[in-house]
Amino acid sequence: MAFALKARSMGIPVVCVGLRNAASPELAGLVERFHWCRVAALGRMIRLFKSEGVERLVMAGKVVKSDIMNAPWRVFSILPDWRTVRVWYSRRRRDNRDDSILLAVVDEFAADGIRIESALDLCPELLVPTGLLTRRKLNAREEADVSFAWELAREMGRLDVGQSVAVKERAVRAVEAIEGTDQAIARAGTLCRSGGFVVVKVAKPHQDMRFDVPTVGCLTVETLHRAGGSVLAIEAGKTILLDREETIALADRYGISIAAL
Repeated sequence: MAFALKARSMGIPVVCVGLRNAASPELAGLVERFHWCRVAALGRMIRLFKSEGVERLVMAGKVVKSDIMNAPWRVFSILPDWRTVRVWYSRRRRDNRDDSILLAVVDEFAADGIRIESALDLCPELLVPTGLLTRRKLNAREEADVSFAWELAREMGRLDVGQSVAVKERAVRAVEAIEGTDQAIARAGTLCRSGGFVVVKVAKPHQDMRFDVPTVGCLTVETLHRAGGSVLAIEAGKTILLDREETIALADRYGISIAAL
C-alpha cells in the first residue's frame, strides 16, 4: 500500500490489479481503478493493463510460492489461463527459481509494450539506511554470529535459494528456502530452543530491484520474538523496512536489535 499512498500524494493515477488471497482489499480505496485477478491469470492481467492504457508497471507485495508449488492438483487449483500456460511451457528458462520465473513474467509484459520498473524509483525512502535502528546494541557473540551468517546469506542469495539465515554460536540453525523468511525464523526457533539466535536477511549480489527486494516489518519482528531470536540484521540500501516507526518501536519493546549493515 505504500506505493499507492505515495503515488496518490503526488497526483499520479494508479491502476491496480490485485492478486486474490494476496492483495489487501484496502487497495481499492487508494487507486483510480482496481481489478481482482488470479495469480496464474497472466493473460487477464495484461489485457486489463492494456485496456487502461498502462505502459509502466511496478510489482509490490508478496506471493507465497510454496502455496502455489505445493497445491494439490495444482493446475486445477490455480486455474492458469492460456497465456500463463504458454509462458510456463514455451519460454525457455534454466530452472524454476524466483528470478527465472519473474524475469519470464517481465519479458511477457514487455512483449505487449508494458515496462516493469522498480517501485523504489518512486519510494526510495522505504529503503533502510545504515546503522543500529533500535535501542539495544549487539553483544560480542551476536556480532560474530552476524558476521558469520552474512557471508552464508549472500551465498544463498547468489544461488537464488533464499534471503535469510538464522545462526547461533556460529552454527546455522535455519536457512530460508521456498517457505519464506517468517517460516524459516519459526523453524529456527524450534531448532534453537534456548533462543538468542540472530537472523541475517540480505539482497542477492546482483539484486534486480524491480522484484523480490528483501522486506521486513512488524510481522518479521513478531515472528522473531515468538521464536526467541534476539537480532535482525539487514542490508542497508537494499532492504525495504515497512511501517518503520511501528516496527522499531515493537523491536524496542521486545528487546530485539535491528541493525542495517
